[in-house]
Amino acid sequence: MSRFPEFLLAAGVVLTLAATPAQAQKYGLGRTALPEEVKAWNTDVRPDGQGLPEGSGSVEQGEEVFAAQCASCHGDFGEGIDRWPVLVGGQGTLKSENPVKTIGSYWPYLSTVYDYIYRAMPFGNAQSLTDDEVYGIVAYLLYMNEMVEDDFVLSKENFSDVKMPNEANFIEDTRPDTPTLAQGEPCMRDCKQDVKVTKRAMVLDVTPDEEDDDAGEQMASADPNALDAALTEAGEGLFKKRCAACHDVTAGKHKTGPSMQGVFGRPAGTTDGFRNYSKQIVSSGLTWDEATLDAFLTKPRDVIKGTRMSFGGLRDEDDRKAIIEYLKSISQP
Repeated sequence: MSRFPEFLLAAGVVLTLAATPAQAQKYGLGRTALPEEVKAWNTDVRPDGQGLPEGSGSVEQGEEVFAAQCASCHGDFGEGIDRWPVLVGGQGTLKSENPVKTIGSYWPYLSTVYDYIYRAMPFGNAQSLTDDEVYGIVAYLLYMNEMVEDDFVLSKENFSDVKMPNEANFIEDTRPDTPTLAQGEPCMRDCKQDVKVTKRAMVLDVTPDEEDDDAGEQMASADPNALDAALTEAGEGLFKKRCAACHDVTAGKHKTGPSMQGVFGRPAGTTDGFRNYSKQIVSSGLTWDEATLDAFLTKPRDVIKGTRMSFGGLRDEDDRKAIIEYLKSISQP
């Protein structure tokens, strides 16, 4: 992976060409850019912080701007809505069969985050954010990726102190710009007698075999109340990425939302010690069984109108099943 985006390399080529004699002739088009125009275009931010404007923004301020300007596409917690990008989570997945590339798991430099948001966001209204608003959004995204605390304030002064988790895995690309031929001219026809597939881009395990059939029969005869260990583990990981910002799993330990300990099978709005329920959820008469949890996790506001739950919902059915299985596991005596 290269440290430098392709568009910067391309820009370098343009600058080089502009200095050649062939470009010295006059075409009678355009004019020389004014100093103030050059200054307005010169907004790039480098990994060492060079190019950053004066200003600052806190996690709290960033959350407000994010909710107003970004959440409609990226979700209240950066989980992504529909096909819009996921911004939060994915740590530890880059070597898996399904890597999740987010700001917290993949991006190399914080300057990339600031620069991109300033230049291109919000979608359809780019460069409408103030410098302080961009600082705040970046601070909030750091917090959502568990890289800073909730009282963190990002500024020009401490910007370069923040190191992204995946920075070390981005290295200089020392290969030449054009490929070299190690063994003369390339072969263009009749080069290989047979072709064998040795690797696959994706593993698609959709065809059951005899072992799968046996396993299915065993599951059918097993205790219907038994938990699926693999599903529970997956649900725990999803809970940490999607839910843990607002919910703890320790009995009596509440955050913005109530503790999820013992939630499965419990009437809605009855968690001991939590007093911040909306009146709508208290009077809903719901019980957190599998069907109700699935509907609520799909889109909370469709199930309980006026809920204070700001989470936009999970569209993926498998993700919902996994989280529900995990909630079952922390609700068993």
